[in-house]
This record gives sequence, C-alpha cells and structure tokens, in this order.
Amino acid sequence: MRGLLPLYRGLSPLVSSPGTRAGGVGISCGFHGTRSINKAQPNFGLLFDIDGVLVRGRIPIPAAKKAFSKLVDSKGQFVVPVVFVTNAGNCLRQTKAAKLSHILGVQIEPDQVIMSHSPLRMFKKYHNKCVLVSGQGPVLEIAKNLGFNNVISIDMLRESFPLLDMVDHNRRPKLPSNPLSNLPKVEAVVLFGEPIRWETNLQLIIDVLLTDGNLSSVHQTQKMPHLPLLACNMDLMWMAEAHSPRFGHGTFLVCLENIYKKITGEDLKYEALMGKPSELTYHFAEYTIRCKAMEREWKNPITSLYAIGDNLMTDIYGANLYNRYLEERIAREDSKAVAKIATATGSTVPEVDEVENMWESEFALPSATSCKSILVCTGVYNPKAEVPSDANQCIQEMVFHGHRDFRFDPALVEPGHIVKDVLEAVEVIFEQEKFSPQ
Repeated sequence: MRGLLPLYRGLSPLVSSPGTRAGGVGISCGFHGTRSINKAQPNFGLLFDIDGVLVRGRIPIPAAKKAFSKLVDSKGQFVVPVVFVTNAGNCLRQTKAAKLSHILGVQIEPDQVIMSHSPLRMFKKYHNKCVLVSGQGPVLEIAKNLGFNNVISIDMLRESFPLLDMVDHNRRPKLPSNPLSNLPKVEAVVLFGEPIRWETNLQLIIDVLLTDGNLSSVHQTQKMPHLPLLACNMDLMWMAEAHSPRFGHGTFLVCLENIYKKITGEDLKYEALMGKPSELTYHFAEYTIRCKAMEREWKNPITSLYAIGDNLMTDIYGANLYNRYLEERIAREDSKAVAKIATATGSTVPEVDEVENMWESEFALPSATSCKSILVCTGVYNPKAEVPSDANQCIQEMVFHGHRDFRFDPALVEPGHIVKDVLEAVEVIFEQEKFSPQ
C-alpha cells in the first residue's frame, strides 16, 4: 500500500503541540477530564464501526447497549478511550453523535465520531477553491463545516445546465433552455457518499471532469489530466435492515471509474481516498484516541488499538493495514538506531528509506504499536455462518471487494478474532488486556 502514501503528502500538520487545536481539524487535546483515582488505567483504545456492529440501518443491535454498559463507569464516563470510525458521509458528526447517544444510552461527543470525510479538514489547499460536492443529505453544510468556503452541489449544476441531465425523461426540460452562466468554474470534485440519483451524478461529474470544470464547453476526451478528485467511503456494500448487503459508495465509484475509462481510455485518478480502509483515517483515529486519553489525564500511553467491525474489506483490511504500518514504523526506528550506532563505530549500513517518513512528518507520531482487528457476525460478514474456533482458518481465497487502488493481500483480511457480536468483542478485549475497570 505504499503507493497510497503520496496521496497524504502536502497536508497540513495534525498537531503542533499536545495542548493546541489540531491544525484546524477540530480536535482539542487539552486536559478537560478528571483522572480516576485508584482505578485501572487503560493502555489501549477502541475503534468501533457503526453499521453492522452497533446498528442495522436504524435498528439497534441488542448486544450494543450491553457492550457499552461495560465501557462506562457509574458517572457515565468511559473507562477506556473510545472513538467511532464510520464510512458514513452523508451527515454531520454532531448528528451521528446524537443518534449514537440515544441508541447506546451513553453520552457520545461529536469529536469521538470520525466520519469518512473527517480527514478533509486537513486538505486546506482546496478550502478556498470552487469545489463540486456529490452525495446526499446536507452536503453543502457538511462541506462548509469541514472548511470549504466555495461549494457547488449537483443540484446547483442541474439548475444552471438543465439540458445536461437527460436520462429521466420526466425531468427533461419541456422547452429549449439556455444555460445559466452564474456558476464559477469548478476546480475540484469531492465525493462524500452514494447519491440518490446515480445517473444524474455520474453524468454531471463526468461532464465536469471532461470539460475541466467549465460546463459551457464540450467534452475533451483526449489524454489530459482531469480535475483533482477526492473520494470518501470506499465501501462496496453495507448492511442495513435488509437480509443481504446493499450497494455502498464504493459501488458508485466503480461505476464512475469504468464510465470514465470507457469514454477516455484512461484511468480515473484520485487525489486522495479516505474512509476505511485508508491508513490516513486510522492515523486520524489513533490521534483522536490519544486526545481522549489525555482529557481524562490517564498516564499510561495508548499502545494498543482494537478495531471492531463487520466488513472484511474495510474494517479488517484497514485495521490490519494500519497495524502493518505501525510495525514497519517500529522497524524503521530500529534501523535508525542501528544506523546511529554504526556511524559511531565507523560501520556502514543501508540508508533508511526517508521517503516512507514523508507521510509521518505531516502528523503527530503515534504512540500505538499495534492495531488488532475483531470481526463481528452481525453485519456484512455472513451472520448465519458458524463462528470458526480458529481465526487462522478464515478467508484465504476470496473475491476482493476492496477499492481498485488497494492491492489484495489475504493476510490483510484475516481478523485477529471472530466473535458473535460487539458484546463478545468487548469481553475478549478486556480478557486480552487483563483489564478490570472496577
């Protein structure tokens, strides 16, 4: 996955110091909580997926409330640092936090919720450009909340260029229409999540890419770089109330990529891909976990992360990918230490690959040394299958549902544990960590 690292370069730093606001990302690491005296202090944090783990569509999963009763004390404060990492992207994190609070019976703060689009706060170089956003829900408000100041929606494009949306005969203009030229030239495209009318969004996004953001002009299909494209949420499928998984934003991206290539003969290129399984999203989550621990004034560094999810291709793949990154970072640090000793003794050793460190230089370095994956059977992963007693017998050969730009590696979809539900996941973690909050 090293090929993805250049996507993260050039971002603004996440943090300059532990007590300052994180480079505009909306996370504060000040000390706001009160340390629990004479109670076990955790050195691990929990990353929860939402759909298929805590809820199915709008229906809570029964085990979720029981699990979270184990994660808070008598005052309703978390006994371990907890964040929610979801690939949902069609609502504000405040809205998601309020819904989670109601479902779980626990107070969830907005800064505990990491949406698929949350890392866009760091892409400041696009915040003052004219950006087209695609998705559903309050997309303009979401974009402005993330720091974008000049935003255009698909509906705004339709109103200005009504002749471009021709698939639905009932929505075609009845009379000839002249394009309205009151919109500025689009300079970048941000894809938040699956839209309602796929044909409209696919058509107009392709139009924007093939006209270099000027819909008054005709398509230019010859080889040329297209506008910057940033995509959130790569889930091919997700689990709602239906018996089988439903199409996710990843399916929409498959359509967009194949239409673009069919027309131009060229691959669609992304400036950045975020949401699970992107390393960028897990790094953002790790930083948030540390912030929550600091707020409580817990002294132990957070060295272990546990990611609980229902989707092999996003939750498990992403956690294992980030775990591999953490292992490689430790190995590089060890190599540097060896290099320093060798320099002092006059020996020669291979140079440490500095290119790998360019991503790290943009962020506060993680304290975590591992990220362990736990798969629940209440969502995308077949809930009627028997739970294998040995996780090593899990998937070895399978159809890869991950995004086109992520390489399939069987080891990355191998969960550390397979459990029945989120309650069992929490119990396994407490047992692994020998942690008793009482």
